[in-house]
Amino acid sequence: MKLIFMALMSSLLAFLGGCASVQAPQIKQANVNGVTLVYQEQGDGAPVVFIHGCCTDYRAWDAERQAIAPHYRFIGLNMRYFGTAPWPDGDSKYSQQTDADDIAAFIRGLNAGPVDLVGWSYSGPIVMLVVLQHPELVHSLTIHEPGSVTYVTDPAIAKTAGEDRVAALGPAIAAAKAGDFAGAARLTPIGVNHQPDFWETTTPEIRTMFLDNARTWTLALAAPPQPPITCEMLHQIKMPVLITVGADTRSYFHIAAEGAASCIPGVQFVTIPGRHLAIAQQPEAFNAALLQLLAKAGSQPKP
Repeated sequence: MKLIFMALMSSLLAFLGGCASVQAPQIKQANVNGVTLVYQEQGDGAPVVFIHGCCTDYRAWDAERQAIAPHYRFIGLNMRYFGTAPWPDGDSKYSQQTDADDIAAFIRGLNAGPVDLVGWSYSGPIVMLVVLQHPELVHSLTIHEPGSVTYVTDPAIAKTAGEDRVAALGPAIAAAKAGDFAGAARLTPIGVNHQPDFWETTTPEIRTMFLDNARTWTLALAAPPQPPITCEMLHQIKMPVLITVGADTRSYFHIAAEGAASCIPGVQFVTIPGRHLAIAQQPEAFNAALLQLLAKAGSQPKP
């Protein structure tokens, strides 16, 4: 693993060698499926669209934006109901299929051709749905630790994953059901990152993001089940795909990442330092792997 990390870091540093300054990120809005979605954009070149996970928003990708924007067009999209804006339509349409439909419509609205799509955690199965339902919209797919095991067929392994998911999210769910959203905001990253001191050691910006998005637990607890994604379905994906997993992540996410990688032909599967929140805590190896995939896939950097 150390050798892989060093190789990826060397590739990243070489790529950044010609880095030029870029304009400051811009906050924009898009009208999508009858609602207004907020997104952050910075840089030029091929569009790379980042979709955040549970209880977060585009701010989760700040470290990726800083690595990607000097070379590509970084776009961090807030899914419906996430971020600080008022909810656009009450809570009537919260579902992973709604998010997949919104993302597909958003990509079409960019009028920039197929995009390189990046997901993490809760958005892992959502970006999978986008690829499966609208493959013409996506040039490459990257996911850090998808939050799904519907494609895991071994009952014993699926049972282990389910038990670990309950251990990870049970306290946050209990807090949300009790109306303690500040508690849910704190317990969510503590649980998924398997890190008791996460809240005390993370940045104020990360804490604020989780606090701002804790209200989405109300919708998540009442949401319909995620659309099933089978191994056979994932086997139909033909585009370049990168799946990453943290070396020290909890078993649910190991099983989810390894299961997805085993179903997708030609996948690049990379173990990186860190845990579920490695994209924010230790982003260097993830960013190096992503930049390597974009180069290999032929995504055009800015001139």
